[in-house]
Amino acid sequence: MLVEPIDAPAGRQQRRKPTIRDVAAASGVSRGTVSRVINGGHWVSPEAREKVDKAIETTGYYANTHARSLATGRSDSVAFLLTEPQHLLFADPTFALLLRGAAEALAARRKTLVLLVAGTPEERENVSHFVGAGHVDGVLLISSHEKDPLLDSLIAAGVPTVACGVPLGHQDDVITVSIDEVGSARTAARHLAGLGRERIAMIAGPEDTPGGRFRVVGFQEELGERFDADRVERGDYSHESGAAAMAALLARDPDIDAVFAASDRMAAGAIATLRAAGRSVPDDVAVVGFDDSGLAASVDPPLTTMHQPFDEISAEMVRLLLDAIAGKDPASVTLPASLVTRASA
Repeated sequence: MLVEPIDAPAGRQQRRKPTIRDVAAASGVSRGTVSRVINGGHWVSPEAREKVDKAIETTGYYANTHARSLATGRSDSVAFLLTEPQHLLFADPTFALLLRGAAEALAARRKTLVLLVAGTPEERENVSHFVGAGHVDGVLLISSHEKDPLLDSLIAAGVPTVACGVPLGHQDDVITVSIDEVGSARTAARHLAGLGRERIAMIAGPEDTPGGRFRVVGFQEELGERFDADRVERGDYSHESGAAAMAALLARDPDIDAVFAASDRMAAGAIATLRAAGRSVPDDVAVVGFDDSGLAASVDPPLTTMHQPFDEISAEMVRLLLDAIAGKDPASVTLPASLVTRASA
């Protein structure tokens, strides 16, 4: 039996999907130029890129990423891998800032960001299988810890990886974007000493993290003979650990007149403890934090802190990772942190 085709009702006819040819016609450039823009923008002038971007928006073109991944062996996606408990993604503003910056930088290059959290052994194993199976082209590694088996597996599998901070034990094994941890801590300690403070304490981060390790080194180097190991207490970068560390420091030395905390959250916790102990900030105890993630300006009193350029960190991590995925051999980058002076010190 022959069945006559039924015409689709007006307004419901399928619209032909725009192609690279349509984008090329709309932008006035060659199809090769359009293809280069879509695949990363290498060897394309800013003017041509702008024309292609506008034409893509006008025509409604989108790339067939599945077909392209079959042809190239790439997924055109990158993992933002946080090796911390899940709640810290929302509790610690530094991670949210890095995530936002990475998402923006990847979107500008038409790459997809895949968020992965690996704070437990089970999550680490799942992530290792997911990444190893090629579901992403590379990894932006956030908050690495010493002797992390997940990092070992990424290196062993040859997965292009860029770490935020220098991963302890793997300094020469992965590309890094890091802050000058030692120099930044020296700047903070120098500022407190310059205020005439004599009994300067530090609330350091975990020793198995680069910030926890190297900021203590800079603090000690700057204070020299004035450094006292009994005036160093460690926390885990949280508000609660900063409060507990400050209480322990005051118990050992009630005459502390300044403290450098290795995160703004720990500095805020320290201020809460000082206030509960009847100490005023900055008159009795000057306080300097680290990060300038947005929390610092809202603390009472507003927090003097070392500013990390989070947008630049994210952008550099994305740039280096895409270069590594493309087969290049990019060099690691170290960025400076700057002192932002507010009322706490």
